Amino acid sequence: MTPTDAEHALDQALALVSRTPEPGGGGGGHRATAWPRARDIAVHAGSGVRSRTHQVALADALGEVLAEPLDALTDLPSFDTSAMDGWAVAGPGPWTVRAGDGVLAGSERPEPLVDGEAVRIATGARIPGDTTAVVRSEHCRESGTQLFAGRPVHTGQDIRPRGQECRSGDLLLPAGSLVTPAVLGLAAAAGYDELTTRPRPRVEILVLGDELLTEGRPHDGLIRDALSPMLGPWLTRLGAEVIGTRRLGDDPAGAEALLEAVTTSCADVVVTTGGTASGPVDHVHPVLRRAGAALLVDGVAVRPGHPMLLARIGDRTDDSVGDRIGDRTDDRNAVRYLVGLPGNPLAAVSGLLTLADPLLRALAGRRRRPRYTATVEGDVPGHPYDTRLVPVLLSGEHAVPLRYNGPAMLRGVAAADALAVVPPHGARSGQELEILDLPWASGGCFT
Repeated sequence: MTPTDAEHALDQALALVSRTPEPGGGGGGHRATAWPRARDIAVHAGSGVRSRTHQVALADALGEVLAEPLDALTDLPSFDTSAMDGWAVAGPGPWTVRAGDGVLAGSERPEPLVDGEAVRIATGARIPGDTTAVVRSEHCRESGTQLFAGRPVHTGQDIRPRGQECRSGDLLLPAGSLVTPAVLGLAAAAGYDELTTRPRPRVEILVLGDELLTEGRPHDGLIRDALSPMLGPWLTRLGAEVIGTRRLGDDPAGAEALLEAVTTSCADVVVTTGGTASGPVDHVHPVLRRAGAALLVDGVAVRPGHPMLLARIGDRTDDSVGDRIGDRTDDRNAVRYLVGLPGNPLAAVSGLLTLADPLLRALAGRRRRPRYTATVEGDVPGHPYDTRLVPVLLSGEHAVPLRYNGPAMLRGVAAADALAVVPPHGARSGQELEILDLPWASGGCFT
């Protein structure tokens, strides 16, 4: 992405922010951003950052995005090869069998055949010169030194000619393609040892709260930290490189630690949990103001998760570092994003799928997930103004809503394949609803 393209994408994000948001969400008169618009803002924000690229070994490129086109470095196959185990024959049969072990894959160039001659050949082996065809072992028989075909033999049968798949210099995949296991195999076959890719966005997780336990059962007003074990693996499945998880308190010292963390983190995205509302120990908004952050999304008209937010930190005007993700020559000026998730577990999941997923995909240069719908089985209650995200099981083209879908509950989403997007006022049985796949159900970073 050129500097002009990056600035244009960010301008689009800021233009989206400046539009009058729809009512609902945040409570207390706060006008939250409509759920579809919040996702669009996250996409445009991530698209407005010019990413660095790097060269990595094939084994380290999985899940990243090609920064350059993948061109064939050689013909594939690079020589005429046998497509089957059998016999290479020259001219019409029957053929005289050449003595010896035959032609094996990886062996040196074999001697050419003469008319009426046959030699045993293995799959993938180099075809001898002047070969007419390969006859499969099961389609012929030997009698002494003679070979007889059991069916008609056609010129070129079961021979993979040089360049059948591609010629040297052919475009195999364009820049922007996701590196999947199949892409790794293709790159290796085409002669690559390394690929030039866009690295995964780096994410640091900051878990806020004095009431959280790291082990044992809840007691005396304290609860287990359910987010730390969940967020790292979840963000990894969304294609991020999680560089660390830290816990910070709700006291003034914790607020100072939060300010230090969000302004000096070497991550491309900082994900916080809790503290996004306006209570006495909710420090995220004050810290973002002190950091000079631009609030792109401040509350979303969605349940659960309406206090989520998205902010941009860093100096956009410093082109040497300001718009180059991953280049941390000056951590205090480099651009990073902060996704503020609510502290309730299912509300945090809502924030992951609403803001973090589209932002991370855009930062990594990946395409947006294709939208699709399913027919809901049973009526689903709705919120008067806001979108609802409800855990569902998928069965063919149908979505079955699950119980235990309150903002503090994980029981429903733990059993779910996806979340259904329920419009304000709810949905009737048989209605088509947009579906958000959970990363383990949709293949994670390979989508």
